[in-house]
Amino acid sequence: MVLLYVAGLGIYLATMPAPLAGPKTDAIVVLTGSAGRIDRGLRLLEAHAAQRMLISGVAPEVRPNELAHEYKVSPALFRCCIDLGHEAVDTRSNADETADWLRSHNYKTVRLVTSDWHLARAKLELVNALDGDATVIGDGVPSSPRYAVLLGEYNKLIVRKAALLIGRGS
Repeated sequence: MVLLYVAGLGIYLATMPAPLAGPKTDAIVVLTGSAGRIDRGLRLLEAHAAQRMLISGVAPEVRPNELAHEYKVSPALFRCCIDLGHEAVDTRSNADETADWLRSHNYKTVRLVTSDWHLARAKLELVNALDGDATVIGDGVPSSPRYAVLLGEYNKLIVRKAALLIGRGS
């Protein structure tokens, strides 16, 4: 068991995703948290990589104009093309919030933007929440997490995969 665990950890570390060069999707979803995520989503939206973007897990008191100012983009971009999700508090609720948003807009493809170390579990949760309603493409934001963060995230990933496998995760 220890050998399988260590091998799995090695695969997880070796296959952390990088930023994605393409393809275009209907939507972009950025999960709040680590640095670089919102910046990456905004650059993609400005490059017309998608029609619209959701930033999931935004604190309830945060307003679009505040984010536009902080990230040095036009408030018009927020008015036309960016929604703020205020309901999510963790990865699983990010997935639920995102799935509801994608369905409400009838989007069939989404680029999921989050930290490279977080993407595997975030994508697993979103694919599960969507239940086949849309295709999820992962876009990992490069980061330099501490080893403890990587180990904790890997543990969460395998526990969540096991829960879904035995039918305890839906």
